Amino acid sequence: MPALPLLAAHAGLLLVFDLAHHLVLVLALLGAAFLWLPFAARRLEARPGAGRAILLGALLLRLTMLPLPPTLSDDALRYLWDGKVAAAGFNPYTLTPEASDLVPLRDGAWRRVPHPEIPTVYPPLAVAAFSITSRFPFPLLAWKALATGADLAACALLLALARRLGVPEGRVVWYAWNPLPVLEVAGMGHVDVLGVAAVLAAVLALTRRDDGGRTGNAVQAAVCAAAGVLAKLVPLVALPMWARLSRRPWRFLGAALGLVAAAVLPVLAATGGIPPGLVRYGVSWEFNGPLYEPLWRLLDAAGTAPWIAGRLEANEEATRQFYRWDAVYPYLYPQLLAKLLLAAGIGTAAVLSLRERDPAAGTGRLFGRLMLLSATVYPWYLLWVLPWAALLGWRAWRALSALILLSYLVLAGLPLLPWIHLAIWGPFAVLLAFERGERWRPTG
Repeated sequence: MPALPLLAAHAGLLLVFDLAHHLVLVLALLGAAFLWLPFAARRLEARPGAGRAILLGALLLRLTMLPLPPTLSDDALRYLWDGKVAAAGFNPYTLTPEASDLVPLRDGAWRRVPHPEIPTVYPPLAVAAFSITSRFPFPLLAWKALATGADLAACALLLALARRLGVPEGRVVWYAWNPLPVLEVAGMGHVDVLGVAAVLAAVLALTRRDDGGRTGNAVQAAVCAAAGVLAKLVPLVALPMWARLSRRPWRFLGAALGLVAAAVLPVLAATGGIPPGLVRYGVSWEFNGPLYEPLWRLLDAAGTAPWIAGRLEANEEATRQFYRWDAVYPYLYPQLLAKLLLAAGIGTAAVLSLRERDPAAGTGRLFGRLMLLSATVYPWYLLWVLPWAALLGWRAWRALSALILLSYLVLAGLPLLPWIHLAIWGPFAVLLAFERGERWRPTG
């Protein structure tokens, strides 16, 4: 069976158990698994009807990871705390884990909850899932099992999408057997997979043809898209593109935005606006952003923030309104200016996506651009792009699924910049440029 070498590598991770304290060995085992992946994909692409074998391999690989403790990321501990708070009838959007009202809920795991000074940043559907699993006798295992179930559903949806688009089912191995999603979902228990599965279901609905030859099911796609947004906010940017591709844009937007509003408006009312945890994330979080890191350093070296402050002061002098811009000055620093520029880039990407004609390729391109424009790119964020890279044969993104694991070296005390950052994004940029060149190369 082509999955056996991958199973052996993952079994090695199970023997290591505490991955954070054996990073070199962990990366070596994962590297060996990645080296085998192209051979497995090539064999399965040549085999008709490989879907069952792919799903069986995906299940076995994930089962080996379920017993692992989430040592590479403590996000799952935060998920369960937020779920416990919600299950007890408190509001995790207004109360931080440090809040005195929540003292009766504290247990032995409370001290390991990350960012206890910040309320939750997760949307309502995710918090509901956390709340359900927090009630089980073994909540961490219950949560990881739920996330793994969603990941297997994503594999099945990707196979269905491959059949509908007429591409070899074996390509799905680049997601289903890829060590990155296996590690990040079954191993570390990241919530992103709930949104990824919902997005795959939405795109599958958009590509469906009925008996009359018409493409798409707007309401079904809208329900799945809303579920994706309510699991994690990433798909929100794709709603205009999907609405256009649904051929029933107002019906799609009405259903999707109606469902999102019904879940989100009570949160906004409780917090008096954008939830403070989400604001804190947008303003303060940064890690491994491929464009963000060089951009803010360039703005800093160019003295952009002092230059803007000087222009505002000159305007105050000219207009004799000396307190007009006082509220702006605290935000004039290069990191925030870079994030504002990248946010403008995300808006541009959303507008450009309206030109897309293929739901699968358009979704992949849009999510890829969002990742490149993000100030924070953790390894599990690649789950949003990897299904489309697998399906459409994007070599640069498939390679990135291996390279991005190098960012875990920061857990060993190594600085992310410059060498780890370059080791991740340098080869990716070269491969991406090569693929773009191939695409535009004349064929005659």
